[in-house]
Amino acid sequence: MRSLVIETAAAACSVALIEGGIEGGTVIAAAHEVVGRGHAERLVSMIAELPEGGRAPRILVECGPGSFTGVRVGIAAARGLALGWGAEAYGFSSLALLAASGFAANPDWTSLAVVLEGGHGEVFMQAFDAPLTPLGALASLKPEAALAGLAGRPAIGNGVRFLRPLGDRALLIEALPCAADAILLPPVFAALPPRPIYGRAPDARPLAAPV
Repeated sequence: MRSLVIETAAAACSVALIEGGIEGGTVIAAAHEVVGRGHAERLVSMIAELPEGGRAPRILVECGPGSFTGVRVGIAAARGLALGWGAEAYGFSSLALLAASGFAANPDWTSLAVVLEGGHGEVFMQAFDAPLTPLGALASLKPEAALAGLAGRPAIGNGVRFLRPLGDRALLIEALPCAADAILLPPVFAALPPRPIYGRAPDARPLAAPV
């Protein structure tokens, strides 16, 4: 089965067409651009530039955590294309995707932590054991708490830049999620419902009901 993969949760806008199963599939075509906050302007055209306009019977979209706007842009596109194409839509976590790519690039690692830029001076963090076993749920933490939580593990993600100034000797590798790396995900990690994973409580609070 062919799959269209959409990744918009971080500073990159990333798409890929994968043939065969997700784990161990073949990347037919891919595009990856660092756009900052320009996902809405680039995503549709990047998909259209893929072979056959990116059309596939299955769509995988990164659900976060990450940029609030980026996550919603990607999910809205995935849902809209799924409706128009009669395709199935599923989600995956940006943390699992980066963990899978980290282990693939460093086969000697037995454990790692993914650290992504969050909001309000915090980072999203989740630790994994190889080959891809989550060690607890994701958390939104202050950089100091995230650094302490590494417990000697290497860290990968765009949030490590907030840890580096703290002066620790931990191995910190800056990286962004890439749609083509979805071929590294076991099927169970690519079967989430296509809805946002925010990673922290919303800032807005509902108004109290009138008495």
